[in-house]
Amino acid sequence: MATPAIVVLVMAAAATAAQLASAYYHQQQQPFQQASQWQDGSATFYGDDSGLGADFGGACGFGASDILSLYSTYTAALSTPLFSQGNGCGQCYEIRCAGSRWCNPGSPSVVVTGTNLCPPNWYLPSDNGGWCNPPRQHFDMAPPSFYRLAQRVAGIIPVQFRRVPCQRAGGVRLCLQGNYYWLLVYVMNVAGGGDVGDLAVKRAGDPDCNYLHATHNWGITYQVFGALGNAQGLVVRMTSYSSPQQTVVVDDAIPAGWTTGLCYQGSNNFY
Repeated sequence: MATPAIVVLVMAAAATAAQLASAYYHQQQQPFQQASQWQDGSATFYGDDSGLGADFGGACGFGASDILSLYSTYTAALSTPLFSQGNGCGQCYEIRCAGSRWCNPGSPSVVVTGTNLCPPNWYLPSDNGGWCNPPRQHFDMAPPSFYRLAQRVAGIIPVQFRRVPCQRAGGVRLCLQGNYYWLLVYVMNVAGGGDVGDLAVKRAGDPDCNYLHATHNWGITYQVFGALGNAQGLVVRMTSYSSPQQTVVVDDAIPAGWTTGLCYQGSNNFY
């Protein structure tokens, strides 16, 4: 039989282990919430001077109405390393002008969302026109955001940038395309890291084991192959791409009778 002292030590050890396990679980469940270190890059601007329209979101899957309602003029096309095969879509960056005579006084910063790809131009050198050629880390910004950093005449400026948590109003927005046998889900308004690394869908009321795993199609879109029908609502489970990863279940967005061509918004997000 253990002595009281040994019993106390065992209980204390167990409590400590439980606290560590709880702390680890809590840490794993936390969304992306810390700004990264500042890095060097460069920035230009493109598109309509209003900063709105489909040309600011083509490669990721955002449409003109999405840009207007969700991100306004705070967007940028990302060079290939930042675009990361579409995984950079939806991520947020704080950018500030650095070391140019065209920087606005005080070098103010602006936070933008990655909504497009700035493709390489291999016909031009990386230091003279091929601004988005890898391995350059470059932001081709919506004009109003660029003008907050520097004067228009600059054309291109050196910048410092860092990843920051995305601040979003409301829950994740899910826009549906396809049909009842092949569903294409556009995931928008993502908070935290701003990105999604894994997605699964099931009919409301079905057991958790009936989730259908989605594959990454392109940008912010995920495709689900399966006969879902619309007699029941849909439950969408998402895991963030950025570390530390977090999983949320959106079960109050897509109701019974849902149809493709519409967008639905739930109450959950990566906060």
